[in-house]
Amino acid sequence: MLAERDVSGTWQMLRASEVSERIDARAMGLRAAGVAPGDRVAIMSPNRVDWILTNLAVLRAGGVSVPIYATQAHDQVFHILADSEAKLLFVDTPASREALSADAARTLPATFTFDGNGERSVSSLEDTGRLALASEPGVLDRIAATVQPNDMAVLLYTSGTTGSPKGVVLTHDNIASNIIGSAPLLDPIVKPGDPVLSILPYAHIYENANIYGYFKHRALVYVNHRIETLLDDLRSVRPTIVYAVPRVFERMLVAILSRAKSEGGARAKLIPWALRVGRGYMRRKLAGRPVGAGLRLQYAIAHRLVLTKFRALLGLDRLIFFASGSAPLHPDTTLTFAGFGVTILEGYGLTECSPVVTASPPPTGGIVGSVGPPLSNVELKLGDDGELLVRAPSVMKGYYRDAEATAAVLIDGWFHTGDIATIDPSGYVRITDRKRELFKTSGGKFIAPSRVESAILRSIYVNQAMVLGNGRPHPAALISPNWPNVRAEMKLSADIPVTELIPRADVQDFMQREVMKQTGGLGSFEQIRRVSLLPRDLSIEEGELSPTQKIKRRVVEQRYADLIEALFTTAA
Repeated sequence: MLAERDVSGTWQMLRASEVSERIDARAMGLRAAGVAPGDRVAIMSPNRVDWILTNLAVLRAGGVSVPIYATQAHDQVFHILADSEAKLLFVDTPASREALSADAARTLPATFTFDGNGERSVSSLEDTGRLALASEPGVLDRIAATVQPNDMAVLLYTSGTTGSPKGVVLTHDNIASNIIGSAPLLDPIVKPGDPVLSILPYAHIYENANIYGYFKHRALVYVNHRIETLLDDLRSVRPTIVYAVPRVFERMLVAILSRAKSEGGARAKLIPWALRVGRGYMRRKLAGRPVGAGLRLQYAIAHRLVLTKFRALLGLDRLIFFASGSAPLHPDTTLTFAGFGVTILEGYGLTECSPVVTASPPPTGGIVGSVGPPLSNVELKLGDDGELLVRAPSVMKGYYRDAEATAAVLIDGWFHTGDIATIDPSGYVRITDRKRELFKTSGGKFIAPSRVESAILRSIYVNQAMVLGNGRPHPAALISPNWPNVRAEMKLSADIPVTELIPRADVQDFMQREVMKQTGGLGSFEQIRRVSLLPRDLSIEEGELSPTQKIKRRVVEQRYADLIEALFTTAA
């Protein structure tokens, strides 16, 4: 079953029989619109039930789904549409279609909208499909019988942090094998009818594949439309499982701490203390180290007064576990959640692997800092330089119409992930960084920027961080502050423009101290000595972030070259 909120905020349910009927109607509507087996159909929309139904209808009609992020820059959207030779495009609203159509120099394929009731609406497409079903019974089953396991099912374009997006060709067998390999982890956990909350974008292979897993286990899938409503949806649904990315967990903790600080009084000190105690207690307990009597007593007090209330407050009272993937999760975040009884299990995957490669076994089989062992049908090994290599039936067929790029990563049957890793004797994997993102200081030290950035982002005063320092004496960071929290802490007027705050010595010193505090536990060569404050948040619209919120380092380095140079030339 599927559920989403309507315009009034009420959850609307779609039963399994309705889901099946509407998928078939849309599939027949696609055929009537000229989609033949093997044709590509693009979907560009925020998360909604219509996205899921249309994606499955494309596959039911024998077509190939081409997911596109709703936030994708328009030049990249047109690149994807042209490169994939998409026959149809689905968008959320007529306004979205008009925004794309406004570029007179570009040609759009026939474009349907999820909203509205006109000729080019999905409701009209369904009506056409229902009529066709009546006249051609059994045609969809006959199409399905012709689809081969090695046929392309999804053409999913990488987010393009280092250039134009590349199309990843995923076959039916790729995706099916990944679902089969992941299923044993959830079989004892998810029961038919269990509520799960789907929050990640369907244009990303992570949540795209999760939907199949939910359906396999006959869960009740609630669709979150906007991450801004996550807390309300968590409280309403009280899910048993949620798949998320590290920034979601970091923002949840920042929200807790920010609210405590804004309330003032005893809570402003009690809540941060309780979270700190819970983290320290779990650090020792989960590492199998003895917990002293003093810490044990503090934890008992913190748990009774504060920590025991968080699960219900956040809508997590039925949660069995959170799953985290897509980016590194700082161990302190895992331990802080564990302190109030919430398990976060890490996994690892890539678009090219459909996506899951490793997963920490639920409900409590995680090792802090590890992304778990490989799935049962996945083989791993390390290259001479520590790069993680993968061989599995879930590994992509290749990059679309790009033999050179394919040959660079698929070598002798092994996919080269570009990630540096370690594998312990029990098979648990730790990802240390991206091979191409490691940089070397002038002192000869290799630094993993994501590790340092993850530490900085624990701060409630930081929105974004980018660490750099290749060939420099030490690393430094570009910081986008969380200005509301900075203003509140420093008692700065909301009327003072950010452009006037950035050059102020007191603001610079405050952010410098905060970043130094967050990186103080790292190696001395990793600690940040200098920061520069960005004039605004990095954004997708300005081409500085990928649709998955990853920083496009080359773009930022070029755009803020003067600011970066000043970091090092003015350093003491």
